[in-house]
Amino acid sequence: MTVWAIGDLQGCYDATARLLEKIRFDPARDRVWFCGDLVNRGGQSLETLRLVHSLRDHCEVVLGNHDLSLLAIGARSETEQRKVNPDLGRIVQAHDRDTLLEWLRHRELVHVERELGWMMVHAGLAPRWTCAAAEGYAREVEAQLRGPGFDRLMRSMYGDKPNWSTGLAGPDRWRAIINVLTRMRFCTPRGRIAMEDKGAPGTQAQGLYPWFDVPGHEPRELRIVCGHWSTLGLMIGHGVHAIDTGAVWGGKLTALQLDTDEVRLVQVPGNDAVIIATSQQQRRA
Repeated sequence: MTVWAIGDLQGCYDATARLLEKIRFDPARDRVWFCGDLVNRGGQSLETLRLVHSLRDHCEVVLGNHDLSLLAIGARSETEQRKVNPDLGRIVQAHDRDTLLEWLRHRELVHVERELGWMMVHAGLAPRWTCAAAEGYAREVEAQLRGPGFDRLMRSMYGDKPNWSTGLAGPDRWRAIINVLTRMRFCTPRGRIAMEDKGAPGTQAQGLYPWFDVPGHEPRELRIVCGHWSTLGLMIGHGVHAIDTGAVWGGKLTALQLDTDEVRLVQVPGNDAVIIATSQQQRRA
């Protein structure tokens, strides 16, 4: 059995299919972890989501910010759903939308396999979070996603504030957890996320650090694989393996083998499709 992790798909079905073929993925034998942002911008989000759903017994998925946005759109009225971009609109109007969205709603924000020695998260961890703490915070939000609090969470999850604090409660707490796990790139040593800084390291404002390189951060007891940060590109260091290599932006789609001590990467060219996004989704990217 081989275990692979694959970076942000973002609706790039053709690239995803090519990569699964290139790594010779066999669902009877292998497993694959998807680092979130399965959908949006690539033009083939419905096909991509159906493909990943078809592998549901053989894959692990963590939710990214675009996946959460899709769930929020799915919870809106039909009139509001008709206003979203065509890539996501095809999902919420599909005959199998309820099956796909219900399955997506039950995915994790953090996936941990301690025997393998890995944690998967879409974006990152706050400086004062251990892997165990991040897992616990993720489970709080997942309980809302999967339970009667779903609609309330979807209505309240948008916004850049508050900054994370252990004293937060209710929607403010869930929003802060979601922002760390699905939107973080740069932050301060105290964990304030700089939502406006989206470039590569070296472009950020003074006093900000890549989340994985904040001075004095808590020790992380597991290796971490993540996506989300396409301008960072492939980055392996600090116990972190960042594998969003910008497939939807004309870059590459990357797979990383997890069940080996060697760094084994496989890549294919990304999509040339026109990128589709609403202004709101752009702001949350």
